[in-house]
Amino acid sequence: MKAYEKLLLENKAWAQEKLQIDGKYFENMSKGQHPGYLWIGCSDSRISANEITNSETGEIFVHRNIANLVSHTDLNLLSVLQYAVEELEVNHIIICGHYGCSGIKASMDMQHHGLMNKWLWNIKNVYRQHTDELSGITDQEKRSDRLSELNVKEQVLNLAKTSIIQHAWGKQKKPCLHGWIYDMKSGLIKDILKMDHNSEIEDIYKFNFNRNPDHYGFY
Repeated sequence: MKAYEKLLLENKAWAQEKLQIDGKYFENMSKGQHPGYLWIGCSDSRISANEITNSETGEIFVHRNIANLVSHTDLNLLSVLQYAVEELEVNHIIICGHYGCSGIKASMDMQHHGLMNKWLWNIKNVYRQHTDELSGITDQEKRSDRLSELNVKEQVLNLAKTSIIQHAWGKQKKPCLHGWIYDMKSGLIKDILKMDHNSEIEDIYKFNFNRNPDHYGFY
């Protein structure tokens, strides 16, 4: 049996198991989704949003990329964000990083990583902002883990700086933004940052929607 064929067999077994529990499981699931959360996590194969939160299928709308970044030039991320906020009307957005992140480590090793250099540039900027603190951590693993935490905080701030979030905060007073770190060695999640419509951001990043409050315009 080829490796990919095992996945197809497992799919059949999984589907049969679901139907044995609830004969209308897939029929009900196909009618639409109403998740309460948007999860922006790392692409790491060891981390599944539903698994580590013990949540059910349909509870979490998921976007993943290397090192859980929120880049204002990433149209994929922004499209997911807009859909989650405007159409699904999620109540919470979670940015979940993790200790031991390969993307974080690669941003620190000063090696040439080809196209990845462009992506890792975002993390290097976070490092630059906290050079004094990070340079004072002599243990390389602990320095990497601290950068993972700082990166999560920066990405939550990046979310708050988008017109999508600011418009939603002004109109609906939601969603709430969360910054989490997952520890693979313990299986536990650490809550490190929370922002909501009352949180302050620098004036230079604020948008004025008064001219036409119902028109989003460019993101």
